[in-house]
Amino acid sequence: MIKNCRATWVVLGHSDRRHVFGKSDELIGQKVVHPPAEGLGVIACIGEKLDEREAGITKKVAFEQTKVIADNMKDWNWVVLACEPVWAIGTGKTAKPQQAQEVHEKLKDGLSPMSLMP
Repeated sequence: MIKNCRATWVVLGHSDRRHVFGKSDELIGQKVVHPPAEGLGVIACIGEKLDEREAGITKKVAFEQTKVIADNMKDWNWVVLACEPVWAIGTGKTAKPQQAQEVHEKLKDGLSPMSLMP
């Protein structure tokens, strides 16, 4: 159906799907292999909620979310990781550039979830 609409990318792991509809990290990891098999790219969303940010576990959350994707995805040419600070959506708090860079810096060096390990 997505291909019939001429889309070339799909979004997996968006915060609404994770937190409103209860989609787990494991489910996102399982789903990530299907779009490339159909010639579609994957925009895989990762990001922490406000309570996780305040608890200082941003890197841990990003690691866990990225690891299940990495465990299932064999060809990273089909994947774009979108770091979404969920805590900055509708909370009245604004993500500052240096806060967003925390996870981006760890990911851009080879997209290795191992670099996010606490």
